[in-house]
Amino acid sequence: MSKVATRFAPSPTGPLHIGGVRTALFNWLYSKNQNGNFFLRIEDTDKERSKEEYRKQIINSLEWIGINFDGEEYVQSKKIDDHIKVAHELLKKGNAYKCYCSSEEIEEQKKRAKQKKIPYIYDRKWREKKETDAPKDIKPVIRFKSKIDGTSILKDLVQGDVEIENNTIEDFVILRNDGTPTYNLSAAVDDHQMNMSHIIRGDDHKINTFKQIQIYQAMEWEIPSFAHIPLIHTIDGKKLSKRDKASTLDDYSKIGIMPDALRNYLLRLGWSYKDKEIFTIEESIKYFNLEGIGKSPSKLDMSRILSMNEHYIKNMNENDLFDQLIEYCNKFKKEIKTDKEDKIRKSLSFLKNKAKTLEDIFINGQYIIADEVIFNQDDIKLIDERAKKVINDFKVQFEKIDQPSREILEPVINGLIKSNNTNFKGVGQPLRIVLTGSKFGPGIYDIILSLGKKEVQKRLDTKIA
Repeated sequence: MSKVATRFAPSPTGPLHIGGVRTALFNWLYSKNQNGNFFLRIEDTDKERSKEEYRKQIINSLEWIGINFDGEEYVQSKKIDDHIKVAHELLKKGNAYKCYCSSEEIEEQKKRAKQKKIPYIYDRKWREKKETDAPKDIKPVIRFKSKIDGTSILKDLVQGDVEIENNTIEDFVILRNDGTPTYNLSAAVDDHQMNMSHIIRGDDHKINTFKQIQIYQAMEWEIPSFAHIPLIHTIDGKKLSKRDKASTLDDYSKIGIMPDALRNYLLRLGWSYKDKEIFTIEESIKYFNLEGIGKSPSKLDMSRILSMNEHYIKNMNENDLFDQLIEYCNKFKKEIKTDKEDKIRKSLSFLKNKAKTLEDIFINGQYIIADEVIFNQDDIKLIDERAKKVINDFKVQFEKIDQPSREILEPVINGLIKSNNTNFKGVGQPLRIVLTGSKFGPGIYDIILSLGKKEVQKRLDTKIA
């Protein structure tokens, strides 16, 4: 195998899980770092649970986070005949055998193992039996003839040498009694046919790797290199599952986490390069290596994701930020009218202040986006007679201004503070409430200038309290 080739092989039985995204990312980065190819294989042999919507979601999710696969996606179900052919070859070579145990017998064996509190391993009853002993009324499964003696060592590129007693690997089923292949056979055949040089996947696959290597050896195929990445855990230290909140990419894009920020976070989740924290795509490809992957599970930390997203919001080009905001609002919130877009664009420099997500920017800019001011009922109660006078006094002064600017507005506000014998809050708060509907929000000068003269005048005419 001269050229590096990696793959990501999800099953389209649900939305793409965040752990799967990180596995895809590590495979993609490794292949690109080595000038190799990265492929997507859709493992859709579970006909009951595989759905077209999930296949599309997987592809869209990878595209959203910036992971592009080479060529067409490889669809496992189209290759089943090849898998079956290999099962029969293994049978012919004496590396597999037909097992005629009934489902009742297997259940009984499992029950006994459970009572003894030991892991269930098939008792190899049919391993050496003759075909002539076979019962006529049972369709057999085909089992792989696993090694019984000695140990096997996996030279793992992340975990180091992993040793296992061969007798702990059961004679696993490679073809079910309905003639369909099982995961370990299909994955091994596909990886061989796709010329995979490196299999990078979660460390929950280690036992599968030992089984698949035996298939490779029996078929006299070249064995790829393996790297097993520690799994992602929740902040409480439990294994992250699809049922956990914030476990799929959709969970993040809905709250306005940006793809670059999430990709950077996932890159650093279990991998490090010196003390560098922020990586562009180009830097990620340049520096990524398997040596930098840690051996312990990583904890998914939402506060770190938000912090990373805030960094990107603060530092990215404002035109790019605006484009992402508009795309986010159109998809998850409400379409922003064209006449409001320009106001939002010009106001991004302060709307993004302290924003951790695109949703925060949307909320901060709500007073511009909305056609009508939506008043917070508690805040309206703050508009007493004194506040009404401040609003009316400002309205009179504001009508005299042709082109509002901070330089022109500052003396007006200062004059109102003096004439109403109050402080900045005493003027700013009533104006903010009448203009935005809330006592919270951007600075009063930013609000006035972002709305423009006509809109400010319109809102000052609003009857409140």
